[in-house]
Amino acid sequence: MIIPIYQAELAHRKIRGKITSLQQLFNALGQIFATWIGYGCYMTWRGTGNSLEWRLPLAVQIVPALFLGALIFLFPESPRWLCDHHRADHGLKTLAKLHSHGDTNDPYVIAEYELIQASIAEEHSHRKATYLDLFRGWPNLRRTILVMAVQASCQMTGVSAIQYFSPQIFAQIGISTSLSLLFQAVNAIIAFLGTSVCVLTIDSVGRRPLEIYGCSFLCLTFVVNAVIIKVFPATSSNTGAHWAFVVMTWLFNFVFFITSGPLSWSIPAELFGTAMRLKGVSWAAMTSFAFNTMIGQVTPIAITAIGWRFYIIFVVCNLLNAAFFWCFLPETKGLNLEDMDELFREHPTFVPGSKWEPSSRVEEEAQEIARRERETAVLGRDKVDGTEYVEEAPS
Repeated sequence: MIIPIYQAELAHRKIRGKITSLQQLFNALGQIFATWIGYGCYMTWRGTGNSLEWRLPLAVQIVPALFLGALIFLFPESPRWLCDHHRADHGLKTLAKLHSHGDTNDPYVIAEYELIQASIAEEHSHRKATYLDLFRGWPNLRRTILVMAVQASCQMTGVSAIQYFSPQIFAQIGISTSLSLLFQAVNAIIAFLGTSVCVLTIDSVGRRPLEIYGCSFLCLTFVVNAVIIKVFPATSSNTGAHWAFVVMTWLFNFVFFITSGPLSWSIPAELFGTAMRLKGVSWAAMTSFAFNTMIGQVTPIAITAIGWRFYIIFVVCNLLNAAFFWCFLPETKGLNLEDMDELFREHPTFVPGSKWEPSSRVEEEAQEIARRERETAVLGRDKVDGTEYVEEAPS
């Protein structure tokens, strides 16, 4: 939960989507190691009773945790957190290190620093924010609904059902446990490739189109797979149909990790102001785990009880997700985090057709600061040249 918040607060607004998607990218990289190690251990010690079959995959996870625990002490604190906790000088220096190789006089750094300071001063002029403020006033309530919807919709795409219960799902079409684990390992590679595409496109395409078109496509993959399971059950000898099911599952995974997977964390991390960001994202994370738990409890029972009909739930949910995002999710690419309060105060709730623009102009402010600095430098040189001329005149 903390990682996307930290990434969003460090990132330049033009690449914030790329930076916050890196969490999912390296999560996918970890899945590659986890699934292939798990598959290798299963194939090596299957049926032997050797506890290394499950101990080794668990033990390997300690290694990256140790690296992260050691390196975290080298990371800078968020400049927004520093400014919010009365350490503005340190905040300016950190901002300069992030955006201008440490130059605290860089025009863009100064313009963004002034915007951050103005936003935090506004927040400090009010009483301290609490979790109840997430539900007070339409701007905050609207954001709370959106971040909860983003996380709930991510789980209701059906991804958790596929990831957690692949052997049981693949068994519906007659695929063995060993093959299903192999396919899941291939799925991990596909997830990494999909997330890589997201990292490359999110700040050019935008969050809104990725969510809308992504959910629409995921809906189609579940329609196809539901039909395959209905027409060609496990008793069928049609190998082509079985492979079609596997390929559609891989295609689902690829599109999911271009769209809903990374965006379910990137979007909540950027919708709130500094005072409410942690509270809002924690509420979103709670929603994610609640729906994740629900899917985990329901899926094995539903697959056994109703089979292919369970997929209809995800067909409907993905279709509704796409419609919801088209109606209510505003585009946030290229905006400063400090623009979000204004966005949700002034942007219409029904998004299509809106031409809202933020009042802040960081680029223009930076250009103005640079122009003033050039004028000051020119005036300084003229003054020095004039003084030297006066001193030399008597001779």
